Amino acid sequence: MSAQIDLKLKNIGLLATPYGGRAKGGRDQGAISFVPDAEVGISGGRFFYAGPRGGCPGAAREIDCGGRLLTPGLVDAHTHLVFGGWRHGEMARRLSGDSYLDILKSGGGIIETVRRTREAGEEELFEKGLALLAEMLSQGTTTAECKSGYGLSLSAEMKQLRVMERLAREGPLDLALTFMGAHALPLEYAGDRAGYVSLVCDEMIPAVAEAGLARFCDVFCETGAFSLEESARVLRAGREHGLLCKAHVDEIDAMGGAEMAAEAGCVSAEHLVRASDEGIRALASSDAVACLLPTTSFCLDKDYARARDMIAAGLPVAICTDFNPGSSPCLNLQFPMYLACLKYRMTPAEALTAVTLNGAAALGLCAETGSVEAGKRADAVLWEARDLDYIFYRFGGSLARATIKNGEVVAGNI
Repeated sequence: MSAQIDLKLKNIGLLATPYGGRAKGGRDQGAISFVPDAEVGISGGRFFYAGPRGGCPGAAREIDCGGRLLTPGLVDAHTHLVFGGWRHGEMARRLSGDSYLDILKSGGGIIETVRRTREAGEEELFEKGLALLAEMLSQGTTTAECKSGYGLSLSAEMKQLRVMERLAREGPLDLALTFMGAHALPLEYAGDRAGYVSLVCDEMIPAVAEAGLARFCDVFCETGAFSLEESARVLRAGREHGLLCKAHVDEIDAMGGAEMAAEAGCVSAEHLVRASDEGIRALASSDAVACLLPTTSFCLDKDYARARDMIAAGLPVAICTDFNPGSSPCLNLQFPMYLACLKYRMTPAEALTAVTLNGAAALGLCAETGSVEAGKRADAVLWEARDLDYIFYRFGGSLARATIKNGEVVAGNI
């Protein structure tokens, strides 16, 4: 080993990580590596060595990890990070019996956030997003996806995306940007669904693609949102303009959204609470990752997706926060990690893959991040824990002792 080691992490009690450059499904989802008494070497912001003590050369800077657990940095593959205002007033409506769709139909829900986002200036949205990213970083998240969809007009969607792009450049996390103009029908198009879908496909998507402001195109395929046919049209337009596809599907009703997402070649299918057996099989036969959002089910007090059936079918599962101001105002990925074990019956090893390597695969980034192995970006979390089970057992706070991003300790204290 002749490379210069910039930083050496020594006295790691246990290194726990998945391996490889692709999503893992079936039995492979839980096939992670445990290395006791480990050390990690970092060079040029990337992992150079990760393995047993004694295998890494010395470095000018060494950090004693105190026998703690080290894992890859967490990857949150589904968030709606940039928005105006909050929606805490909806809690009382839900407690009184109003459903998500009831609130949406009355001008609340997404429509309320659209109004607040349209009113907000770019600097206000940027400063708010920057503070949220700092909070995520302190809790171990080092890479995240960020969706638009609270503008629902060409100018407002472009504003959201410009803020997201600036956060990607200047913020502390690596961000994958997703255009989601087909999130809901704005009030000004209440009587013209076809007109709004045409606006998304014929004006918004070409403008986003030309400006290079997003890598992905997403659509909310659901009762009260967009039909199968409308969703397929949006995704087709995205592909024609060079965007990769994602889809919110089968969250509230079993519409065949999973099958549509598989046929459209989506990189990920998201929510999937009501996905049918046929839909799960279709996704398992594709290259998609299932992005499951247990915090949303928790917040709305609804059923949970059938993660065990998906894993059994060989469909790779990622776990995400779905951070948004209405149905999941939680950006600490550690809580959905706990719910994945409690409600999805996933093992800690499966859940670790879900918030690292599979999350990275859902963003097309698994060759860059998602595991602690030579050549990948040096993103990691040092936990106030001695073994993996402990971080899935303790919930309600943060057990992240320190977050390492691109080879630097950027949050916490070691």
